[in-house]
Parts: sequence; C-alpha cells; structure tokens
Amino acid sequence: MMTGGDGEKSGIAGGPARHIPVLLERVREAMAPAPGDVIIDGTFGAGGYSREFLEAGASVIGVDRDPDAIRDGRAMEQAFDGRLKLVHGQFVDLADHAQALGYDAVDGVVMDLGVSSMQLDQAERGFSFRFDGPLDMRMEQDGPSAADVVNTMERRDLTRIIGMLGEEKRASSVSHAICQAREEKPFETTLELARVIEKVVKRNPKKASIHPATRTFQALRIYVNGELHQAAGALAAAERILRPGGRLVVVTFHSLEDRIVKRFLADRCKTRSGGSRHMPEMDVPPATFEYIVKGNQDASAEEIADNPRARSARLRAGRRLDAPARPLDIHSAGVPRLASFHGLGG
Repeated sequence: MMTGGDGEKSGIAGGPARHIPVLLERVREAMAPAPGDVIIDGTFGAGGYSREFLEAGASVIGVDRDPDAIRDGRAMEQAFDGRLKLVHGQFVDLADHAQALGYDAVDGVVMDLGVSSMQLDQAERGFSFRFDGPLDMRMEQDGPSAADVVNTMERRDLTRIIGMLGEEKRASSVSHAICQAREEKPFETTLELARVIEKVVKRNPKKASIHPATRTFQALRIYVNGELHQAAGALAAAERILRPGGRLVVVTFHSLEDRIVKRFLADRCKTRSGGSRHMPEMDVPPATFEYIVKGNQDASAEEIADNPRARSARLRAGRRLDAPARPLDIHSAGVPRLASFHGLGG
C-alpha cells in the first residue's frame, strides 16, 4: 500500500499515480531479508515490499483483504515459482494464514497501514473525492459502505467518528450538515459528500493543498474498514507468529495508527516500570520485543520529492525476543471505543 491520505496533490496530473513503495529502502534495512527467510507481507497491495524480499531470496506470504490486489498479484506469484503465496484475507488473521500454509513461525512481518494508490485512483471504489464515484470505501468490497454510514447513522455517532478518526475540529458542524442534506436526498457519490463538507469546513490558507473533506473521508474510511481494530489485532498476531529474532516492520501514515504501533512497541520492549520517588518500580512482564529502530524513521526529502505520498509515512520496527506472547487490550493500545454499526466499530 502507499498512502494514508487524500490530498488534492496526491495524484500525477493526467493519470493515476505510479506505484512507488513507500520507505522501501528503510523497510529493506529494517527487515534485512535473507535467502530462506519466510516473511509475511500483511498488506500486499501491488507487491512492492514482497518483490524486494523475494529478490533477496526470501519466501513471502502475501495477505490482502482487497480481492483486486490478490487478482493482480497472481502474475508475480507465478513468476517466483512457489516462493510467493497469496492469501485473500485480513491481516488481523496473519498468524492463522501462515499456520494454514504450514508455518508455525516466520522470520518477518511487514505491514503498510495506508490505503493504496490503486484504490484511491479507481473512482468506482469511492475512496477519493478527486474523482466522482459511488460513496463506497470498502477494501473488501463487502459489508456496509460509507454511504450506508452517512445516510443512516445517528448524528451524535457521526460526530464522534469524524472527530476521533478524522481529528476534524468541526466534526459537529460537519455531521449536522450531513444530516440536513440527507433529509433532502441520500448521499450516493463522493463529490456529493465533499461539496456538503466544503460548505462547512473552510480551506486553511497555510495548507491550501489539503481539501476540506480530507479528514471526514479519512474518518469514514477508517471506520468502514475497521482499520484501527485491524492494526492492533495484527500487531498481536505478529507477536504470536514471529520466531525469536524475527522482525516486525510497520509503516504508518497518520497519527492514530502510528500511536497504536508506538504504544505496542513501547509496552512490548519495556523492561522496567520506571518508578519515581513517590512510587517504587514495579515488576513488568518479560519484554517480547527489542527496538530495531528506536522511535520512528521518516521519508527523506528526496523520496518525498519523488513520491509526495511519502510525506506523512513513518516506520517503526522491533525484533522478537523469546518471551511468550501476551494478550493485547486494543483500547489500551489506542483504539477508540465507537458506536457499532452493522458489525462495524466497537
């Protein structure tokens, strides 16, 4: 995958964006693929990371919830003569996918948590307001769509979703405008929704390239696809399936998902409670990871110039230790509690 946003400058004029794997060099360095390694690419997308690992001699299990990504990856699967195995499924189940293929442990897990440029550039998928298309946003092309949410969800729940998942300061005004507009006509297309939001959220002169609808579209996409629940669950699954010495490499594109990865690694790499003069140190569970990258790594200026979608990308990475995996409370890890809608949220 490639990006986590939908700014107006994110495409190339005259056509769809080229597929440029984000932070590819940093991902390769953090993963250090070697012949004989087995690596799970939890967000296969167009296969940019997978190809890099395969060319280094590793075998790859490529997982993607988007059936189009699996379909388009079949040619690569054939080209690498059995070392790439594609699985249509959710990356929260990546440990189960590996075990179903006969692997009780793997050497690496990589995840790119953004929506792909291919999805953004297909108007019929409804992820972007750069093109008019059905208000869909479903990665798996199944279940409730973004149109279902904006047309039927109660206003207070819409406000909470837009405010928390989109970090939109005018969430209440946006939800009010949406609810008023849908009384006259239900939303069907991306531009219908974007035009309503534009009337409420004004452009920031200092960030003129960011469309007023960006945050609301982000919120709806994250909610419809359960992206934060998926991310937290996938981190726990990676902890279970990685062998000691195995590597976890995660690329994020916005603060919500980055916070989840940051908290997960901070908790799993912790070796002491810290303590203070008012409170003594307390025992903590054995660390299950150690940092490969302390903090995060960003894209270089050169990469951003070549691929503007890399500007918000961050990489975090850890190496698995031999302590047993632990249960993960996804809400403590940073997944907000939201209203449920036909199986979404929670």
